[in-house]
Amino acid sequence: MVSKRRFSLRAIFLAFLFGLALVAAGCGGDDGGVEGSEDITGSLSIVAIWGGTEQESFQAVVDGFTELYPNVTVQYTSGGDNTPQLLSTAVQGGNPPDIAAVGQPGLMRDFAEQGALVSLDDLRDQVVENFGESVAEVGSVDGTLYGIMFKGANKATIWYNVAAFEDAGVEAPETWDDLLVSAGTLVDSGIPAYSIGGADGWTLTDLFENIYIRTAGAEKYDQLASHEIPWTDQSVKDALAEMAKVVGEYDAIAGGKDGALQTDFVTSVSNVLTESPKAAMVIEGDFVPGVVETTLEPETGYNVFTFPSIGGSAPAVVGGGDFFVMFKESPAATAFIEYLTTPEAAEIWAARGGFSSPNKNVDPSVYPDALTQATASGLAEAETFRFDLSDLQPSAFGGTVGQGLFKLFPDFVANPDDIDGITQEMEDAAQQAFG
Repeated sequence: MVSKRRFSLRAIFLAFLFGLALVAAGCGGDDGGVEGSEDITGSLSIVAIWGGTEQESFQAVVDGFTELYPNVTVQYTSGGDNTPQLLSTAVQGGNPPDIAAVGQPGLMRDFAEQGALVSLDDLRDQVVENFGESVAEVGSVDGTLYGIMFKGANKATIWYNVAAFEDAGVEAPETWDDLLVSAGTLVDSGIPAYSIGGADGWTLTDLFENIYIRTAGAEKYDQLASHEIPWTDQSVKDALAEMAKVVGEYDAIAGGKDGALQTDFVTSVSNVLTESPKAAMVIEGDFVPGVVETTLEPETGYNVFTFPSIGGSAPAVVGGGDFFVMFKESPAATAFIEYLTTPEAAEIWAARGGFSSPNKNVDPSVYPDALTQATASGLAEAETFRFDLSDLQPSAFGGTVGQGLFKLFPDFVANPDDIDGITQEMEDAAQQAFG
C-alpha cells in the first residue's frame, strides 16, 4: 500500500520539473492539435471544483471545444469543495458524470481500483508528446493511464496588497521570521496581516504543507504522505507550532478567530485584492488572481512573493494539479479528453490568468503578466518540489469536506494550543483511512 503511494510522489516531482521546465524554456514541437469534426455528436456531463471566474475560464475552454465539435453539447457542473464527495456518491450510485476533474491522485487511484474509470491508454502517445513521459506516469495507476493533468499549481506563494505594504513601510519578506515581524508591523499600521480562508479546510492544509516541507524536509514529507511516520511525530508538532504563529495570532487575522474559521477561500482573496483591503496578505497558490474580479493591476496594485525560508531551509514548492478522468466512454468524451491534451486548449485558460499548464508546448507568452509567468516558472526552478500532501491521502482523510484533515485543521485553528491533542486525532483518522 505504501509503495503504491510513494511512486506518485516521485513521478509527480519529475513531471513538474520536466514538463514545466520545458514550458519556461519555451520549447515547442508538433502539438498534435485536434482538427474537430461535425460527425461526432452527443452530450457530455462534466464535473469539477471550479466556480466563479475559474468556472468562466473553464467555460472558455469548453467553448473552444464546441467550436471544433459543434454537434456536441457540454453541461458543466461545479461541485465546489464537495466535488470529491459528490463524485464518490455518484460512483457508488452508478451514475457518475461522463468526465470529471479531480485534484487528488489518491481519489483517482480509488476510482481506478473500483473499476469506475475508462483507460486512456489510447491517448498515451499524445500525452507523452505534449507533456512528457513522467506526466503520463502521474496520471497512471498500476501502469494504466487514467488521468490527464490539465491544470497545475504552484502553492508556495503569498499574495499581498501593495498599498497596504507601502503604508506600513514593509517589504516582501524573505524569511519566516521576517514574515512574522512584518505581520506585527502591518497590524500596528492599522490593517490585519492575514486573510485566512479557513472555512475551506484545504487552505489550511496548504499552509501546513508549506511549513512542514521547510521545517521537516522532503524525506519526512514523503514519509508523512505515505503514513510511514505517524501524525504524532515530533516533526508534525514542530510544524504546527510554527503554523500557530500565523493562525493562532487572531489579532493579525481579518475578522479574528471567527474570520479565520468562517471565511471561504474566494472571500479571503477578495479581502486582499481590492482598493480597500481588509487584510494585507493571503497565503495561497498561483491561481489566486484568477478567482476574483479586481481593479488592481499586477505588480503595482497587488504582488506576490515566494513562501519564505524557515530556519535557513532550501527553496521548496508544494504544488498541485487537476486530472481529467473519464467515467463513461463515448466518441464525444474521447474527443474532449484528447482536446485537453493540446496546447491550444491550455492556452485559452493561460491567457486569462490564474492558471499554470504542465503542457510543454504551451507558448509562455500567452500568460497575461509577469507575475503569472514568474509563478509558473517557480515550479520549474524549485530545488525541491512535492505534490500537495493532503491530495495524496485516501480521499476520506485528505479530500472530503467536514472530515479528516479538512475538519481537523480548522479544529486546530480554533484551539492552537492543544497540539498533542490534535495530532493524536489526526493520527487516529489516518489509521482509519489507511486501514
